[in-house]
Amino acid sequence: MSRRRTTWLAAAALALVVSACSGTDDGDVSAAPEAPTTAVAGAPTSTAPSATTSEDAHHDAPDPGPLLPLRGGEDRVTMTMPATYTPSSPTGVGTDDYRCFLLDPQLARDSYLTGTNVVPGNPDVVHHVILFRVSPDQVPEAEDMDAQSDEQGWTCFGGTGLAGDFGNIDDANWLGAWAPGGTETMTRKGFGTDLPQGSRIVMQVHYNLLAGASPDMSSTQLRITAKKPGITRLHTFLMPAPVEMPCRPGRSDGALCDRDAAIADERARIGPSGGSTANVLHLLCGTEPKPSDTSSCVRTLGRAMTVYGVAGHMHLLGRRITIETNPGTPQARTVLDIKPWNFDDQGSRPVEPVHLDPFDTIKVTCEHAQWLRDKLPAFETQREDKYVVWGEGTTDEMCLGMLSVAFDDEQ
Repeated sequence: MSRRRTTWLAAAALALVVSACSGTDDGDVSAAPEAPTTAVAGAPTSTAPSATTSEDAHHDAPDPGPLLPLRGGEDRVTMTMPATYTPSSPTGVGTDDYRCFLLDPQLARDSYLTGTNVVPGNPDVVHHVILFRVSPDQVPEAEDMDAQSDEQGWTCFGGTGLAGDFGNIDDANWLGAWAPGGTETMTRKGFGTDLPQGSRIVMQVHYNLLAGASPDMSSTQLRITAKKPGITRLHTFLMPAPVEMPCRPGRSDGALCDRDAAIADERARIGPSGGSTANVLHLLCGTEPKPSDTSSCVRTLGRAMTVYGVAGHMHLLGRRITIETNPGTPQARTVLDIKPWNFDDQGSRPVEPVHLDPFDTIKVTCEHAQWLRDKLPAFETQREDKYVVWGEGTTDEMCLGMLSVAFDDEQ
């Protein structure tokens, strides 16, 4: 099987959860780990009409507090769910609900996205938020998805559910994300992400029901500028790795300590797609399932790029995440190293630009620990060890690196 075909298969089945982008005080040095993102609930809107949006593109939303100042030519567009949504497990089993909401920034012309802010309406149930770009030609499909449900939005574990989701994880359609610790983000001055006229935004909200279900009305806010020459286009490069965490010695007799049983349990909680990513990621990374508390993936680049920002994402059993460029060579550089992992502080890190050539490599490595389930309140009803694979649930696990990059062949 060709490498390109293998990568496509892995991408098509990926059910990725991204960590949040956090902002800094200096808009010229901050960089989102994804392409610059949309924002969140109720940020204040600009009083001046946007050069790139229609005047009625702003919607009322709760005040999220102070935001970073707008830069020359920028405007804010705030979009809020039109009504509250009360989450529930779509399968009737489990404690997670992924819901996609279709939002319209009403762009009057081709634009660049230069920053985002996400404000969860109800932090007690909002685990994280991801913002996806819906291209103009995909809007009818998205509207059909939205119309098929009696409630707001549609169920969407993984991506948006639209055709082509994660068809190219080297250039994903993610615009931004929020998770605990995330704040408003801005791109570096002179950088932006394409947002063509007529584009829509899908706001995917992961609801965590461990503490029960209660209504939510979250918002996103975009920082937008008119498309013009001289802007460097940013893209989101995803680095997922398989998770194969075994039960601890002396605690391996539980019903879910068998890998197949653990995948079947995830499928029962998530639906038919549950567990698929656990296997497909091995195709992407050229690995085989092997029990270990440490997981990694090495990707070989197919095109030259410059890395401007990085972020990592794990869940509650994470202990450390690193991202390295050209590991094991004299040019090796560690661009991210978070130890100990803090689930409540998942901000992005701007880096000194790192240029990479075709056939250079990037490696993501994650360390997890089963003993954390003995300590954390979220595992109060799940203290018994289980074999942990990549999964969508709050008490499942992930290993994901994200890089904000610009491609040489676009400059």
